[in-house]
Amino acid sequence: MEDVVTALHNTIGKKGMSDGDIRKLAEYLMSFFGYTDEVIDNRLTSEDRDVFYMLEEEGFLTTTQEEVHLKKGKLWRIHYWILKKDQILRLSRRQEVVPQTRDDSSAVYDEMSDEQWSGRK
Repeated sequence: MEDVVTALHNTIGKKGMSDGDIRKLAEYLMSFFGYTDEVIDNRLTSEDRDVFYMLEEEGFLTTTQEEVHLKKGKLWRIHYWILKKDQILRLSRRQEVVPQTRDDSSAVYDEMSDEQWSGRK
């Protein structure tokens, strides 16, 4: 669960979603998957599906389908949503890059002694 929260924070959180909403989204997502890694699409409402499409765009989910031939000769397609656990772990472990506040050319001033600075007055 914490990996999902951290991964959401590292992706959707960067777009402005609050920490509280990120935790709620993680709980919502995991309520569908629990201890498995796939969910049948028929379980979802249209609102659920919209959230899943958004999470698919962020790399958390993917889809697959299975075709089953029924006795009456009809073809039945079953769509599944698959939790991309490896991608979630990768996103949760991604470190934030902290930009340097100054460029390397200013480092020369750190190397100057107090005598050199006082001689400039």
